[in-house]
Amino acid sequence: MAENDLTRFSIAVPENLLNQFDKLNERTRGDRNRSEAVRDLIRQALVADELRTPEEEVIGSLTMIYDHHTGDLTRRLDDIQHDYTAEIVSTMHVHLDHHNCLEILALKGVGARVYELADKLLALRGVHHGALTCAATGTSLEL
Repeated sequence: MAENDLTRFSIAVPENLLNQFDKLNERTRGDRNRSEAVRDLIRQALVADELRTPEEEVIGSLTMIYDHHTGDLTRRLDDIQHDYTAEIVSTMHVHLDHHNCLEILALKGVGARVYELADKLLALRGVHHGALTCAATGTSLEL
């Protein structure tokens, strides 16, 4: 397949989410069509993945918003976090409303472990939004 060949695929998106996406796209990019906007998001995710430093010591924060009523999400979040106690420095849990919670984890450790933890937590069904902000320290964290 040549670089300019396009592959069509379909995705299912709640109508209100798609409407919000279209409004954002129109406001920020004006004449960019939906396909180009999705391609931009894919490129952005690939660049972010390339910037990971798996061998470096990193510090960071993981922020998640999730519906704690989704299945056994709370138990699964706890189970995963218990496997990464060396990387989790601190957590903060905030009840946003009857269903939604905000959880912030302060993290430090070898990048590969920190990224692995974030990937596992953010992939869980019921986690509506999440973001890992990380930076390599350039020095050993055992000061």
